[in-house]
Amino acid sequence: MAYASELLAFPGAQELPGPSLIDAEGVPWHYGNPLGEQRITEPVLVDRSHRAVLAVSGPDAAAFLNNLLSQKLDDVADGFAASSLDLDAQGRILHHADVAVAGSVYYLDLPSYHREPFADFLRKMVFWSDVSIEESDLGVLSILGPVGPLQLGQAFTRRLDGWGGVGRVDIAVPRAQIREVAGEFPLAGLMAFTAYRVAAGEPEIRADLDEKSIPHEAPYLINRGEEIRAVHLAKGCYRGQETVARVENLGRSPRLLVKLQLDGSAPTEPEIGAEITAGGRKVGRLGTVVHDADEGPVALALVKRSALEAPLDIGGTAASVDASSLPVDEGEHAGRRAVDRLRRGPESDA
Repeated sequence: MAYASELLAFPGAQELPGPSLIDAEGVPWHYGNPLGEQRITEPVLVDRSHRAVLAVSGPDAAAFLNNLLSQKLDDVADGFAASSLDLDAQGRILHHADVAVAGSVYYLDLPSYHREPFADFLRKMVFWSDVSIEESDLGVLSILGPVGPLQLGQAFTRRLDGWGGVGRVDIAVPRAQIREVAGEFPLAGLMAFTAYRVAAGEPEIRADLDEKSIPHEAPYLINRGEEIRAVHLAKGCYRGQETVARVENLGRSPRLLVKLQLDGSAPTEPEIGAEITAGGRKVGRLGTVVHDADEGPVALALVKRSALEAPLDIGGTAASVDASSLPVDEGEHAGRRAVDRLRRGPESDA
């Protein structure tokens, strides 16, 4: 039975019309003021309670998840929060889950369409591990804007300072308490959250990636410096880790997930999954499309590196890469430097 949040009964609440690759079914897309809800002057609450939350517990939970996922989880303390990926043997992204540890329980928060396949994958991998994998009835709520300590009866809290330029705190509460918690904040719809997600460069797997996507194509996913995202670059072996290590040490991904500025005068809005061309040649795939309150229509897109500075076309809609979305730090590529030194010979070190 399809999920429908109680907040859909609030005045002005409207769902995203029609089918979409964005995970949006069952929660308000906006409350009647889609652009005004993006202008955050105080903390606002976004209902994301349609998402799936799995609870993994037991004596072996930390080691079990650490062996399967891209984040280092075997030695984290209570209160730890990050994200993680499940990759296939070639390093392609299968699942993307936010992770929070509370009371020795590892909560995995992921898109609703991955509830069953990801839970099934985890259960098939249990073997002799002493773990329990349960589907919880927790609802995720995201608070955008500057937020201090919260005491709302939440099962877990995840903070992302500076996310999208506004900051974000995710909490999970029993779905029966969502209406009560919603009364503590002004409300904004999932459209506002999506606009800030595009600004942050955070992909949603079904909308923004494809069956060939690897982690380094979305720089937001890679741990860098103090930023703990989804891929730990110095942990032990897990499925797909060879691809991560090879790209990190020897080269760069052939594509990048970037933000696009779209021509707002186009008669129709391009759809997620549309082909992106440059000079008549296919160079990418369009992802999430949303209207930004200040910038107009924007999008995330996977684009070949060779076309990042080219004029782009999406079915007659002109587009260009927003330079601010290009990664500043893509690692030191130590392996590539070593190969170059070998090719140049001993005199290169003189």
